[in-house]
Order: sequence, then structure tokens, then C-alpha cells
Amino acid sequence: MRRSLNASAHRLGAVLLLSLAPAAAAQTNPLWTQEKVKNYLPHMTVPEVRDFLTRSDMVLIPVASLEQHGNHLPIGTDYLNGVEQAKLVAQRADVLVAPILLPGQSPYHMGFEGTITLPSSLVQEVYVEAVKSLIAHGFKRFLIMNAHGGNRAITTFIVDRINQETAGIAVDLGAVSGPFRDRSRMASVPTPPPDVLDRHGGTPETSSSLYLMPALVDMDAAVPAEVTMPAHLEAMLPDVLAGDPTALAVFLAEGLKDASTGKGTSSAEMSSTGVWGTRDPAEATLERGRVATEVMVEAAVAFIERWNELRPPGS
Repeated sequence: MRRSLNASAHRLGAVLLLSLAPAAAAQTNPLWTQEKVKNYLPHMTVPEVRDFLTRSDMVLIPVASLEQHGNHLPIGTDYLNGVEQAKLVAQRADVLVAPILLPGQSPYHMGFEGTITLPSSLVQEVYVEAVKSLIAHGFKRFLIMNAHGGNRAITTFIVDRINQETAGIAVDLGAVSGPFRDRSRMASVPTPPPDVLDRHGGTPETSSSLYLMPALVDMDAAVPAEVTMPAHLEAMLPDVLAGDPTALAVFLAEGLKDASTGKGTSSAEMSSTGVWGTRDPAEATLERGRVATEVMVEAAVAFIERWNELRPPGS
């Protein structure tokens, strides 16, 4: 009888202990690592969005991609870096961060496994329709932030379509925040000389990734790429590196294009690793990424504050 009573008491104690344990103890997913982030739409409840709308009508939307970034950076580099930058802005300014799509337009990276690309018209349509949903809830102003160079024209069209086709007001964050950037601060950070090609997946992007998502960067796999280009692009490269704007415009008009165009400049046709550059990505530094991010965030916040002065929320 005593044994039965002791067993019952033990079971009752265990039940009480579980009922009094903090909610965190009931966590069952061993992979869950996220913490709730202020003003980040995927983490917010309906009442929180409702409360946000009493303070602000502004939304920051990163437009990114899902594409190869060499051997050392993840497929989601543009999406993850863009969203992290946007979240940092939202901690300093009352702006809602609303990521819409992971992939963007990246047909020239399809030679490397993992890349996902969408037609430009479809990308535009998804963002414009998403903005219409947000407008229906009371949001009015939209900061479109391009997180992938190949989306530049798409971002321009998204901004124009929002302004021309909806009640919303949109701007390209990269363009409007430019005058607020502290370029002297960036110049004070040691960077490699611009004597070799160093673009997609190179030291600028690697540096930012080391700051924004360090656990996903594999620097042990970072190796210089072997890059080959059509002879006429190779011939104009010295002018591009010297800062000639005309040479750069012509170079980019042909460089890094879909294999189906016949230009011979898709990433798989030009690069052994997918990185478009010959500089060793190992020359990237966390400090360079930190300063670049802080300069971007501060410029974005300065523009948002100025926009709120010119057009206060709710006006």
C-alpha cells in the first residue's frame, strides 16, 4: 500500500513540475533558433500589425534572389543579407519589414545547381499584388530595397507600377538613401585595391555576409575563381577597373547574361566557382561588412526620418 502511495505521489509531483515549468521547456523542435524581431511582419500577430498602423504607414520590402554565390556563400545570400539589413533598419525607424519572395531574376546563374530564377514580369506582378494587399490594410508608403543587382530594372518597374497603378507611394531605397551615405566612413575602412575584377560573390559580398550571417559563410571553401571572358570584354577590363563609367556600362550590358543569349557570359561560362572575380574571397573582412552595413542602415534611417518630416504618417 505504501509503495502504491509513493508511486502516486511521484507521478503527481512530476505532473506538477511539468505544469510549473516555463514554456521554453516544452519546446520540441531542436532546430528552432529564431527570436522575435520588432517590426518584422512574419513574426508579428494581427494585433501587433494593427498597433503598428497607429504609428506608421511605411513598409520596407527587400527584393532579393535565390542563386549561386560560389563555394563559400549560401544560395540564399541576397535574400538573407537583404532581410537582415532591412530588420536592422526597422530597429531604428518605425517601418514594417515585409519580405515577399526569396527568388528573383537570375537566369545567368542557372549553370550552377541550386539557383532558382523567375521571369521579370512574374516577379513584378507578385510584388505589386502584395503591395495592394498591404494598401488594403492601411499602409501607404513603400521602400523597395534591391538586394540583388540583377533585379535593378525590376525594382524600377515595381516602384513605378506602385506609383502609377495604386494609391501607394513608393521609392527605390538604394537611390533615395544615396545622398545620406557617409562615404568618408567607408573610405576609412581598409579594402583591397581595385586592380582586379571583384564582383558577384567577391570580397564586398563576402564581407557583408561575415557580418550579417556569419554562421552560413564557409571561409574554408573560399578560393580564387578562374575567370575567362570574351576577348573584347577582357580588353576593356582595365578601363572598367580604372573607373571609366562608359566602359563599366558597356561591360555590364554584356557581362553576366543568360547562356541563351549567346554572349558567352553566364556565370558558368565565365567562372570556375561562380564568383565573378579573380580576387581571393578570403581577403574579405568582417569589419568591412560591419561598416558597409552600418553606413547603409544609417542612410536609410536618415531618409525615412526626412520622409516623415515631409509627409507625417497618416497625412
